[in-house]
Amino acid sequence: MVLADDEGRYVEANPAALAMMNITIEELRQKHVLEFPTLVTESADAAWAAFLQAGVQSGEFEVLHPDGRVLVVEFRAVAHVMPGRHLSVLRDVTERRRAEATREKLAAIEAEKIVMEKRLAIADRMASVGTLAAGIGHEINNPLAVIIGNLEYLAREIAALKAATPGPSLSALDEPLDDARTAADRIREVVRDLKLFSRPNEQRRGLIDVKGVLESSLQMASTEIRHRARLVKDYGPTPQAYGNDARLGQVFLNLVVNAAQAIAEGNAEKNEIRILTYTGDDGGAVVEVVDTGAGIAAKDLPRVFEPFFTTKEIGMGTGLGLSICQGIVHEMRGNIIVESELGRGTRFRVLLPPAPTDALASAVPGAQPAAPVRRGRILVVDDEPMVLNAVLRSLGNAHDVKAVLTAREALRHIEDGERYDVIVCDLMMPQMTGMELHEELSRLAPDQAERMIFMTGGAFTPRARTFLDSSSNQRVEKPFDSIHLRRLIDDRVR
Repeated sequence: MVLADDEGRYVEANPAALAMMNITIEELRQKHVLEFPTLVTESADAAWAAFLQAGVQSGEFEVLHPDGRVLVVEFRAVAHVMPGRHLSVLRDVTERRRAEATREKLAAIEAEKIVMEKRLAIADRMASVGTLAAGIGHEINNPLAVIIGNLEYLAREIAALKAATPGPSLSALDEPLDDARTAADRIREVVRDLKLFSRPNEQRRGLIDVKGVLESSLQMASTEIRHRARLVKDYGPTPQAYGNDARLGQVFLNLVVNAAQAIAEGNAEKNEIRILTYTGDDGGAVVEVVDTGAGIAAKDLPRVFEPFFTTKEIGMGTGLGLSICQGIVHEMRGNIIVESELGRGTRFRVLLPPAPTDALASAVPGAQPAAPVRRGRILVVDDEPMVLNAVLRSLGNAHDVKAVLTAREALRHIEDGERYDVIVCDLMMPQMTGMELHEELSRLAPDQAERMIFMTGGAFTPRARTFLDSSSNQRVEKPFDSIHLRRLIDDRVR
């Protein structure tokens, strides 16, 4: 506690105040209260006059102690406690403020820890779902390859029979056969889309058919859209982009699902989700997703891309989707913009830069005359007997084909000196995988390893993905197109 006179000069102080100031009473009496004792305030007289008029003043300030420490001082001053005397009660709260700052830091660290744990948990769930989706796709693709291969074989055989024996009886088979092939193709598209979105973290980059990825996203979201709005496609010319198609697909899928969920069910004819594509001013691709849904409040618009911010009901979203979308688009050196009005709908615009010229140049194939196809020696390796039969039917009698059910059996044939023009091998098999067979052949017969073509129903292990990314061997995705497989093999044996 200190007492000052009407001019603001110290007259008395208790021992605690003298210790705080590190000063003697004689030295203190030479100072103005607003110097305290080393803090000099401009217009001290005016400040002191204002205090005397107000009568009471309180607050907090920092002061440099003579020993170099910065003190945080809390004060309350009362004027005219006795004639010509004015009292100030001072408290050194430096340690208290330091402790509060420490607690705030610890609280911020704990909050960040909780956020990171949530992010890791969501990432772990997404990885698990991705692995499960890839595994399901792999299991579907084997029997689907058999179905599609046999349907194509039946179509060729029926066409040959009709040519040999024209008549209405065989024509009656055309419609059910076409229906079956169409249904199988629809399943193939669903599995292809499932596989695309089961690998969102792959860093593989290349040219992207923007409309193709967009169509896959719309297929995935069709159930969500169907009962809420009409889907209108307004596609204009769109150049290729460059990046990871799976990650871009994740962006489109999220935007389309968000658009659908912004519209209440039951009024599909009165609501609309419009997808626009066109070429931007910079020559890049632009995709817009426009809905007639609830819209976003103006106060929330600046926060829509913040992690964990969501306007959806509890349990309807994590608030991570748009943040992830923005990160993916920015990684592609693009931008994502939102415009919205409450009650009037929302427009998301994705702007992707043009693909680099070197990427476009490397994708242009050189025209080369096709050499005549000779009869080749083909080895087919797959642990599914029905897949083997489907491949054999696809190749017909054009080549000499040997089919085996295990990679170990294939390895024994080559160890015994047999050589093949092409080895068509399943990537994932029990006991010995196609990758392991390739590794063994690279050591024993490198020319045979180079001739391998891998069939894959979905490389869903990290090792398999790494292998395919680093391997120069060609591959076909199950369920394969028999014409494509035949052409691939013919090109290798010319």
